[in-house]
Amino acid sequence: MKWPDLPGRHSLFWKLACLLVAFCLLMIWLSWSWGRYMEEKNLFLSDEARGTLARYAAEAERAWSEDQSAGVDSWLRSINRRESTRFAVIGGDLQSLSSDPLSDQQIQHLTFLRGLEWPVSRRSKNLPWLRVPFPGNPSAGSLVVELPQRFVPGQYRLLWRVITNGVIPGLFTLLLCVGLYRLLVVPLNNLREQANAWRADPLNVRLSSRTTNRNDELGELGRAFDHMAERLQNTVALQQQLLRDLSHELRTPLSRLRVASESEQGLAQLRERIAREVDGMQRLVEDTLQLAWLDTERTPLPDEPIQIQALWDMLAENACYESDWPAHQLYCAVDASCWVRGHLNTLAQALENGLRNAIRHSPKDGIVRLGGRRDGEFWLLWLEDEGGGVAETDLERIFSPFIRLDGSRPGNGGFGLGLSIARNAVQRQGGSIWAENAGAGLRLTMRLVADFEGVSDDAFAGKPAPTVDLTQPQRA
Repeated sequence: MKWPDLPGRHSLFWKLACLLVAFCLLMIWLSWSWGRYMEEKNLFLSDEARGTLARYAAEAERAWSEDQSAGVDSWLRSINRRESTRFAVIGGDLQSLSSDPLSDQQIQHLTFLRGLEWPVSRRSKNLPWLRVPFPGNPSAGSLVVELPQRFVPGQYRLLWRVITNGVIPGLFTLLLCVGLYRLLVVPLNNLREQANAWRADPLNVRLSSRTTNRNDELGELGRAFDHMAERLQNTVALQQQLLRDLSHELRTPLSRLRVASESEQGLAQLRERIAREVDGMQRLVEDTLQLAWLDTERTPLPDEPIQIQALWDMLAENACYESDWPAHQLYCAVDASCWVRGHLNTLAQALENGLRNAIRHSPKDGIVRLGGRRDGEFWLLWLEDEGGGVAETDLERIFSPFIRLDGSRPGNGGFGLGLSIARNAVQRQGGSIWAENAGAGLRLTMRLVADFEGVSDDAFAGKPAPTVDLTQPQRA
């Protein structure tokens, strides 16, 4: 039989196990120690009772020593006035030391006399008889006494049983419940409050650090809740921003369409203008929807081995055809050993958008280069153009939707969605992308997961080349 894997050392399992084990050990200790204490209280004479009876024995011994039987008789009359019980003083031969002989009842009780240290049973209806030797000379005689009622132990036995078997276990169980409540219910209440806060739409609400800093499963759940809240907040903010930017971007072509429809130009020119504006709006809407989908869709994409050189050849062929660039201006310095794992269409789109930006913002005689090197389990690929670069403060802004810096680079610009789509596409494949100024232009660097299988070039055989439309720039 295979044993299941044990949870980690910070798991909630160990906290609960330690709490329950500590509770059980505490109850066992309480049962043993308190039970022993209650046994002494309920079965044995108290210190007060032992001291009083020992003092009576000392008085009887002194009376016997001073005046023999007459002294004992005098002491018995005195003690009978103080205690409402029966006394007798006997010698070592079990005969009465007073002038009065022992009664038959007293003689009967002499057959079984208890000592002061003996347990006292309450099963018998009669009070027990005790033998207390003379403290000075035990062999000379002893005091025999029927235990006074006020010295009988266990008078509050029922009350102590209620306290021992009910009140104290109940209090410790309450403490256990408080510990479990603080350990389990309080964090769950925080999660519930956060979920209720989302219903009121403040997605910026976060859990307290007391919950998220825990190392157990509830801490992981709290961090997952905060991550989900942050993700939802970013997604909602992005969608709201996309809607605002999309509505803003659509105003211009719609205004031109209205002007064109009210103008007196010919039908052929009007059709050409309408077709151009509709194509632009269609591309804008499609790119916006695609960016929103890439940002919200979290289903893992199927991956496959991709040879970057073959992918570049397909993209470069389309680029040369559609942009009238000669093939030697699109230079690939990556050899056939560069294989990565990813989704072919998504990676092709990311590389296509980077290539589109590089061509549109480079001079006609410029060179666009693709280089790369192995970095452990990843490949670093960089795409360089000769467009003059961008300001250092804008290297991160160019990946934001609808951000255009056309004034800082030559070219007529686009909608500002290309690099945003590229970043989301690369990130969905477990990679990353960033920009930096290098040489005469901008360098886009992509970090992609390397493929170790080394499949052959036939992996691209029979696959259609990705569609690349370089007629519309999308430089952010």
